[in-house]
Amino acid sequence: MSTQKGVTPSAEGLAASARAAGKKGPPPVHLWNPPFCGDLDMRIARDGTWFYLGTPIGRYELVKLFSSILRKDGDDYFLVTPVEKVGITVDDAPFVATDFDVTGEGQDQVLTFHTHVEDVAVAGPDHPIRVVRDPETDEPSPYILIRRNLEALIDRKSFYRLVELGTHQDGWFGVWSSGQFFPIIPSQDLEV
Repeated sequence: MSTQKGVTPSAEGLAASARAAGKKGPPPVHLWNPPFCGDLDMRIARDGTWFYLGTPIGRYELVKLFSSILRKDGDDYFLVTPVEKVGITVDDAPFVATDFDVTGEGQDQVLTFHTHVEDVAVAGPDHPIRVVRDPETDEPSPYILIRRNLEALIDRKSFYRLVELGTHQDGWFGVWSSGQFFPIIPSQDLEV
């Protein structure tokens, strides 16, 4: 593991820096360009569980704090503070959308998603929904953009609710939100 000035990155040090940086609202991690300090043995599992040194992080407030300093650069994920940047592993998406609210209907429908770390995103042009299909199993994996190229995997129960709200548009089955149509599957694939 490479380090900056001989200091080994730690979860405790990152948490302290994140607390200090986030005292006046969400930390502006997109503006920070600290030196890379190495990789941390931290992983976010597909179900949204955060692990440190192979053990689940049981303190919700700590997970929420770490999620506030998460950034994705290219295909890599980092925890970023004003003074350090450390790499972490993300199995799929860093967040899980565990629920959503619906207002309106049809093309006037608005879907507001909530994540397991209390992020909120209104599906629309700034927070698109996308569905990726596994090439071997054809199983769908639905995502919504939460913030600055960080997505949430939409959990199964929420995805089933989305499908219930679906409609056909231009050869696709999908959902409307904030005046935008989000395709889920080609309409012909639903015909059995």
